[in-house]
Amino acid sequence: MADQWMLRGVEFSNCNCSYGCGCQFNAPSTNGFCEAMGSGYIEEGYFNDTRLDGLNYVMLLQWPGEIAQGNGTQQIFIDERANALQREALRKILHGEATTPGATHFFVFNSTMSNVLEPQFVPIDLSIDVDDRKATVNVPGLVESTGTPISNPHTGRDHRARINLPEGFEYTVAEVGNGSTKAQAGIALNLSNSYGQFNILHMNQDGVIRA
Repeated sequence: MADQWMLRGVEFSNCNCSYGCGCQFNAPSTNGFCEAMGSGYIEEGYFNDTRLDGLNYVMLLQWPGEIAQGNGTQQIFIDERANALQREALRKILHGEATTPGATHFFVFNSTMSNVLEPQFVPIDLSIDVDDRKATVNVPGLVESTGTPISNPHTGRDHRARINLPEGFEYTVAEVGNGSTKAQAGIALNLSNSYGQFNILHMNQDGVIRA
């Protein structure tokens, strides 16, 4: 029988695009190349008989051109609290394995990679509040990222914007915010005040689970 899995939780991502991110609209990226950090907290999840509740993960992604052109590099970080079965389960999911082809962003990202670095099992301190557009990600010595609401330059108040993708393969609704990331791992990133994405994650091996 094929592997069966499910993840339900929250995600925060930060890439080098301007607010909105062309990828969300099948448009070119802001800079002609993509660098990104993705992170998630699994409130509830499983891989076959292995529970994944309460675990964190972080992904670093980098492409020299547009994502669809490939030749990317990927590195994943998995919560050190995960046991051996949980580590392998999350590795498979995050690398797009045990997944219907094209059904999830994990599969799509991995399919564009020329270089998949070895996963690291590390402490991950993670906090994501989708509604408030706030997040902190800390992988000590390797990745530090923050997410905040967009600030209206005229009033100083928080500005709220959403992206609704009814047929999306990562989410159906995402809150847009501001993100900054520094990474000094197999991939180096230095992103400042660029596209931040906050969303509910609810998917299985066949894609997003729609209410």
